Amino acid sequence: MTQTLSSPAPALPPAAAVAPLGRTVSVFVLTAGLASGQLYMVIPLLGEMAAGWGVPAGGLTWLVTAFGAGYAAGFLLFGPLSDRYGRRRLLSYGLPIAAVATALVAVSPDPGTAIALRVVQGVAVAMFPPAAMAYLAERVEPRRRMVAITSVTSGFLAAAVLLQVAAQLLGDGLGWRGMFLVSALAFTVAAVAVRAVMLPDPVREITGSFLSAYRAVPVLLAKPALLLRYAATVTVLASFVALYTGLQITGAAGTPDALLALRASGLPSMILVPLLTPWLVKVPALPRAAGALILCALTLVTVGVTAPGAIGLALLLAVYVAGISAGGPALNESVAQLAGESRGTALALFTFALFLGGSIGPQIAALLGDFRTLLYGLAALLAAGAAGILASIRGR
Repeated sequence: MTQTLSSPAPALPPAAAVAPLGRTVSVFVLTAGLASGQLYMVIPLLGEMAAGWGVPAGGLTWLVTAFGAGYAAGFLLFGPLSDRYGRRRLLSYGLPIAAVATALVAVSPDPGTAIALRVVQGVAVAMFPPAAMAYLAERVEPRRRMVAITSVTSGFLAAAVLLQVAAQLLGDGLGWRGMFLVSALAFTVAAVAVRAVMLPDPVREITGSFLSAYRAVPVLLAKPALLLRYAATVTVLASFVALYTGLQITGAAGTPDALLALRASGLPSMILVPLLTPWLVKVPALPRAAGALILCALTLVTVGVTAPGAIGLALLLAVYVAGISAGGPALNESVAQLAGESRGTALALFTFALFLGGSIGPQIAALLGDFRTLLYGLAALLAAGAAGILASIRGR
């Protein structure tokens, strides 16, 4: 018998405190894509960067991992601080700092400097996701909250496609340094837009020391159900980034045009899943998350067994991306159900787990090498994640 976890929805705040859905979600989705896209944008640029520096492209996968590690670590730092000081206040500082850090990457003279600056960039950009997701969970009308969260989560995921496609299309003209400068400008615009759409932070009583903001972290990690869900969350982007990195470095896609088409094939799924949210949320979060990861695993096994042509691979990747797009928000929802008053910290840990997976994904692709071996390895990883989700019911 399936056990459903639920918690009472927070009381609807006064009308003046309810965030306007349309403009808030629009700005947050675009900023989410920009923030998360910094992880993926480098993948199509690895060849150009390697040629310019005279190093093998495979060694530059650390540029992806470095950003992912800084990005994930930043969530642990800034999630609790958003609980303590306020979501809008944190982002008022965070997005301008992200613009400066991104511009610095553009002037890197060598791979070592670029890798170090990518860590700094990741930490700076990480101010946005935990504060934004906690803001949506608090300030959007409860009936529309899941639509808002799913839309923004899909924005984070859609960046994997959109920023790779943009980098592949524009990289020849702008160069990899130009791509980072354009991103820095976009962060500047985002800083203004986010501040304009966010409601003022409610008055918060700040007590205790600075470090007291992090006391919730060990408390949350001591909950077996949450720990299992965080472990499952790691598998989501680990498989996603490893798959697309594998397509890039193994040449499994064939021509650059075929690779571009495969990257773009997942975009319709990322648009469709948020539209289906009103029906998807009728399935409890845990079975929905486990089912999504199982679907992804089966799809990857199917690709490995059948070795489909270009069209078949594109269709199967669309199914895989749909599973990832549905699984991430379902895991987010299941974590929020157990978070209590420490929602910002709990969601920061969730996003940390998500992008910790994203940071190790390129190394998985480089380690497994052969594309078919990579497919089977990622399928096993996703199946383990689904098993962890189901086990978290007992952990609850």
